[in-house]
Amino acid sequence: MNAESIVQVIWAVSGLLLVVFVLLHSPKGDGIGGIGGQAQLFTSTKSAEKALNRITWVFSITFIALTIVLSAGWLQAG
Repeated sequence: MNAESIVQVIWAVSGLLLVVFVLLHSPKGDGIGGIGGQAQLFTSTKSAEKALNRITWVFSITFIALTIVLSAGWLQAG
């Protein structure tokens, strides 16, 4: 496995996890995060929302950065 393949796998996983964490956000109600007791994972709704925001930002920055790297062709052997 070369570096480009590894980055592509990380890119795909970060994109998938980004979708999952965006869906876990709750605009007003419990959202999908209320299914299966996920709402009790944190001590308060505010801390849960803060943690979800941080995780979502990390995955979005990772996804965008790797998209730029892969589309620019910086990892291709030349």
